[in-house]
Amino acid sequence: MKNFIEAHKAEIYKTLEELCRIPAPSHYEHEKAEYCKKWLENIGAKGVYIDDALNVIYPINCEGSDKITVFTAHTDTVFPDTDSIPYEDDGTYIRSLGVGDDTASVVVLLYAAKYFIENGLSAPNGVMLVCNSCEEGLGNLKGTKQLFKDYEGRIARFISFDSNISSIADRCVGSHRYEVEVFTEGGHSYGAFGNKNAIAELSKIINEIYSIEVPHIDNSKTTYNVGGISGGTSINTIAQSAKMLCEYRSDNESCLSEMKAHFERIFNSAKERGIDLSVTLIGERPCMGNVDISKIDELKDICAKVIKETANVNISTHSSSTDCNIPLSLGIPALCIGVYEGGGAHTREEWIKKESVTVGLEIGIKAIESILKEVEL
Repeated sequence: MKNFIEAHKAEIYKTLEELCRIPAPSHYEHEKAEYCKKWLENIGAKGVYIDDALNVIYPINCEGSDKITVFTAHTDTVFPDTDSIPYEDDGTYIRSLGVGDDTASVVVLLYAAKYFIENGLSAPNGVMLVCNSCEEGLGNLKGTKQLFKDYEGRIARFISFDSNISSIADRCVGSHRYEVEVFTEGGHSYGAFGNKNAIAELSKIINEIYSIEVPHIDNSKTTYNVGGISGGTSINTIAQSAKMLCEYRSDNESCLSEMKAHFERIFNSAKERGIDLSVTLIGERPCMGNVDISKIDELKDICAKVIKETANVNISTHSSSTDCNIPLSLGIPALCIGVYEGGGAHTREEWIKKESVTVGLEIGIKAIESILKEVEL
């Protein structure tokens, strides 16, 4: 394995740069999907296809199996850029939009496929390598939802490569996201002074949201956020409309339901004050369903051992919002592990340690081998 990684090191970094330079906002991963499909076909992968959600799927021995193991990394990035993406490699660090989240992980998945094509992969019950779409933000996990729709009842476990090497997400964070718009009469700022101002009314709603006392059950974590506001016409116009994007999250289903009640109370209160209010649910990610925790722990123990032996790092486990939300909500064991070292995710200063990509590839290959060998099917 180490010989394979060393022999392909220059090629690995070339692939990372080529992928980073392809813009891939959620729902617009077409070019990156085509790149991954052709790349896999060029190394000898058979049966690779792109589905309706822009997932790139490489199935191995999956015909007729209802115990498929899925390994995945997402192709979309959080950035809206549609022009060429800058890329900087100084020999120690690589800086680019989405280089860690999740492009380095996609590279790990691709070269793991190459390794197994060259060295053979024992997968009698089926394994699927997926470069999936729409993990970020308002992508709403579209790719993974499509995967579980198309392979309903056939996927037994799901492992996502996403985040730092020291990180394992073994629980999921559910969320509800809204677009909220206020409409008022408006008017001239002097001549119609006293008319309701949409910006002021929206501000009252935001103030109420930020007065919510979040619920706590055991060690759960619940949050809320207003992530974007817009509206108004000019400095001397009473705003007729104003809009915001807001969300709440929790890793506990009961807490998520309580937050829903808080938000609905605030929205209804505004309507009762005579405010013309439009509320649209634009994103929904589920919490964990009825999953056999022992099966998650089995995956976690295997991956933690691989990571510790390979990278010698202290591992933290936590809840997170990832592609794993979908299988976990369906009662299917899932785990999200990291395969790079870096920081600045979701910022334009995002970076990774260059050498960590090859360490992550070793972790990825070993994790796939170990899970397919050690997990009871």
